[in-house]
Amino acid sequence: MELLFLGTGSGVPAKHRNVSSMVLKLLDERNSLWLFDCGEATQHQILNTTVKPRKIEKIFITHMHGDHIFGLPGLLSSRAFQGGDSPVTIYGPVGIKQYVLTSLKLSHSHIKYPIHFKEFSDDMVLFEDQQFIVTTKKLRHGIASYGFRLVEKDREGELQADQLKEMGVPFGPLFGKLKKGETITLEDGREINGEDFIGPRQRGRILTILGDTLTTPNSVALAKDADVLVHESTFTDSDKELAKSYNHSTNLDAARTAKAANAKKLLLTHISARYLYAECKELEKEARTIFSESYIMNDFTEVDIPLKK
Repeated sequence: MELLFLGTGSGVPAKHRNVSSMVLKLLDERNSLWLFDCGEATQHQILNTTVKPRKIEKIFITHMHGDHIFGLPGLLSSRAFQGGDSPVTIYGPVGIKQYVLTSLKLSHSHIKYPIHFKEFSDDMVLFEDQQFIVTTKKLRHGIASYGFRLVEKDREGELQADQLKEMGVPFGPLFGKLKKGETITLEDGREINGEDFIGPRQRGRILTILGDTLTTPNSVALAKDADVLVHESTFTDSDKELAKSYNHSTNLDAARTAKAANAKKLLLTHISARYLYAECKELEKEARTIFSESYIMNDFTEVDIPLKK
């Protein structure tokens, strides 16, 4: 599981930061990609990466501001030209279906794959299968804005294959039976109980991605014990009055949320174009005075979210 930032700026594109979008790589888990927000020129950013649009399975939209959705019609259209034929599900606030379908219709775009929509306007479970559960809560912004909490379900423990090989267990169907916890009998008469060779269950990972927001208890609830929290940091604390007037968070707001939620790592994004490299490093440094595991994100930064030991 890796999180790749395609755009880390706010409002309008800048030379050093494109507008909001990020890809959650779930290639090992389910051979697919999940996209979160799709600002203008997201497909251009993808060209600089190894991301294959045809593998995008789900798209989650935090809110309907242009810097989070203007890239969506182009990406969906190009995906069809690039051989994408599998369905895509778009999760977003009320209005996202009308926006996408109207854009595609008026531009005479021909999509050869099914697009499913799941609109929401309140706290709810958006998706659940045997691997993941994704929930959403409403945040505080000028328009309806939401955050997402992605929880990976616990995994079964791994079979201690090396130990079994040392004991002379031949690799093949017997390993499958042992993995199921069954007892097998070897040719020399030894009985081996699979339950004795299965490691402890691996706890699932938790990822929280928040849309644009002022400080709110729902942010803390979504980020509770998260391994990674992605939080907007449009302004520095010195511009906190400006942040409040635009319904955005500062770096210290984000850090306080991460601390209150007992998150493990804070990734700061949605940075105002007014801040250049040196100022962004100061933004990160300030956040670390409250939450030490704070990191400023740049376009094309990729963050690994490893399995818990």
